[in-house]
Formats: sequence, C-alpha cells, structure tokens
Amino acid sequence: MKKMPDRKKSLEDLEGVTWPEPPPSATGLVRTVYALRKSPIGSLNAHELARMIGQDVGVPWLLPLALEILRDTAQEQPGGGFYDDDLLTAVLTRRADTWRSAPDLAAELQDILLIIDETSPYMQSSIRKFFETINDTGR
Repeated sequence: MKKMPDRKKSLEDLEGVTWPEPPPSATGLVRTVYALRKSPIGSLNAHELARMIGQDVGVPWLLPLALEILRDTAQEQPGGGFYDDDLLTAVLTRRADTWRSAPDLAAELQDILLIIDETSPYMQSSIRKFFETINDTGR
C-alpha cells in the first residue's frame, strides 16, 4: 500500500507549489479549492476531500485519505439503505491514469467496494465504469 502522506502538511507543502489568490470573478467552488490547498490535509473532512478530488486537485495526496474514510464508513453502512456518498463518487470517477499510476489504491478501492452491500443505480453505474477502467489498465 502507498505510504500515507504527512497529514500535518498542506497540499501546497506537499506539492511545493503555492497558488496565487483566486481571481475576483472566481466561483465559490474555486475559492474554496484555493483555500483548502492551504489547510493541513489531515484536517479535511469527507465533503472537502470530495470537492478537491472531484476537481482533480491533490489527488495523489488525498486519495489515500479518502480511501481510509470510505473503508471506515462502508463498514458502518446502515442495513437496508443505499450507500450513496459524494466522496465515493469523486474517487470512483477519477481518470484511468490515476489508477494506472496507483494500482495499490485501485486494489484498495476494489476491496472497499466489496464491503458495500447496496448502492443506488447511479452509484452502480459509477462502480461498473471504475471496474471497466481498471480492467482496461491491465489489472
């Protein structure tokens, strides 16, 4: 498994890149992403991780944290309910090159998906596409 990044560091610290201030016309989402890049990654909650990963920001650093949260929440899935989660959607819908460059994380996500009992049709579609993606990458 990939080494867990230092949770006390921000994406700016980990990447060694400081973004300028967002433009005045930036959307709320863009302003949020810029601000979250300055926060220690260990302080980001599931919603914030979903926003960052969904925007393809800091993915190599944030995916291990996201998978840790998904593993914990999947095991606590309420009986009889669908497991629909913005973080899971953000993780599942990353590009094929993400999984090609981190096969250990792809395998971990596969394990997590085996824990989840029921998902909505929308989530099932994303899960199916993820499996197609990793099968196409030589896994």
